[in-house]
Amino acid sequence: MNRKLIIILSLMLCLVLALAAGCSQPATPPATPAPTTVQTTEATPVPTPTAVPTTVSITPGPTQTLSDIWGIQLQVANNGEAIDPEITTTISGGKGMNVIPEIDVTITRSDGVVEEGKMVQPFSIGKALTLKGTTQNKDRVEVWAYTPQGDKLKIYDAYVPFRSYN
Repeated sequence: MNRKLIIILSLMLCLVLALAAGCSQPATPPATPAPTTVQTTEATPVPTPTAVPTTVSITPGPTQTLSDIWGIQLQVANNGEAIDPEITTTISGGKGMNVIPEIDVTITRSDGVVEEGKMVQPFSIGKALTLKGTTQNKDRVEVWAYTPQGDKLKIYDAYVPFRSYN
């Protein structure tokens, strides 16, 4: 008997709470004023600029070296998977890990698409950036490092082969 009374009381409490929740909605919003009319003018067509094709060089160029106190070591490798080829740039050490604020990575794929990414502080050994690659052996990777003075230096520029057979 006691058990039935507890069940009935708890169901009634749930019903009261459900009804109270439905009554807590705000009142209807005030009516908006009468709409105003706006005169429209005829738009003049804007000429669309023609796209100028940009040529992207896939030939690696010269690189610069960071000073010994700012030096940072990187490893750049392709994963070698034909289904989803990716190029990973990994930090592997160096004195500059605490002072270099940012590292930019640009991949110029053999199909002409340019992929860009960046790594920012805090750096640690093993921190990596992965971007899409192709199955060709002509994917060019450029790595740029910013010095503490704000200069941007190209520290890596080379082809990254899809697979290496040693």
